[in-house]
Amino acid sequence: MQKRNFKKAFSLIELMIVIVILGLLAAMVMPALTGKGEEAKRDLVCVQMKSIYDGALDMYKIKNSVYPSTEEGLKLLTKTSSYFKDSKMPKDSWGQEFIYINDDGAIELISLGADKKEGGKDEGKDIRLSECK
Repeated sequence: MQKRNFKKAFSLIELMIVIVILGLLAAMVMPALTGKGEEAKRDLVCVQMKSIYDGALDMYKIKNSVYPSTEEGLKLLTKTSSYFKDSKMPKDSWGQEFIYINDDGAIELISLGADKKEGGKDEGKDIRLSECK
């Protein structure tokens, strides 16, 4: 009596079915994940701007009775005292400095967004403190 040695393995068709299923899953999941990175960066910018406004700018106003002028800008906060850690101005999620505008005490902070240009649409749209939730 002769014993047969059978090797257990996947057939080519079974492997192809698994590859197709994985491809379909990736096609469904990837679009949902790709937009989340930019959305998270935009949310982080809002948090940073609120922190600058509620922290450093408010402390400056308490100490000096006014906010810095537009011309003095946020750079004044890094020169006069340690309103920021290591006296370094925080940057937005794309490595750009925030734009500061003081219009008679109405403060606006702006990030130019992913395109690093004024204006823009979708992910490249400017982010304003006044529009943050």
